[in-house]
Amino acid sequence: MHQLFIDLKKAYDSITSEVLYNILIGSGITMKLLRIIKLCLTESYCRVWVGKNLSNMFPIRNGLKQGDALLPLLFNFALEYAIRWVQVNQDGLKLTGTHQLLVYADDVNVLGGSVRTIQENADALVVAGGQIGLEVNADKSSTWSCLEIRILGEIVV
Repeated sequence: MHQLFIDLKKAYDSITSEVLYNILIGSGITMKLLRIIKLCLTESYCRVWVGKNLSNMFPIRNGLKQGDALLPLLFNFALEYAIRWVQVNQDGLKLTGTHQLLVYADDVNVLGGSVRTIQENADALVVAGGQIGLEVNADKSSTWSCLEIRILGEIVV
């Protein structure tokens, strides 16, 4: 079994509101709920402390606000959209018959029976993620392989 651990670069900050709105509409979110979400995401301003000075207010135009209760749910909608675009390879590793991508927050684990399969699925994920503003953080991504040894039909390693 081979694995590729992918870390997404500034994942919560990279998704634009318009892309997110389109994903939510495509996921069946009602216009009434979408308007409420838009109210939470638009007209957002921030101030930061620099030393002992508080900056002027500036608008937040991209990304999801850190600490917002909606953040995990909205990010999951966006990431789910990207994952659905990944064509699952027939040659890939299947868990419970279907899964080849394991995802938690902004970390993705691509599983496969060969390096080629992992490369194809990872490439598809990079393209799909790029469509919504997500980028792979190559410095925090890594591969791992497991050597399977069978003795009398039983897996020991």
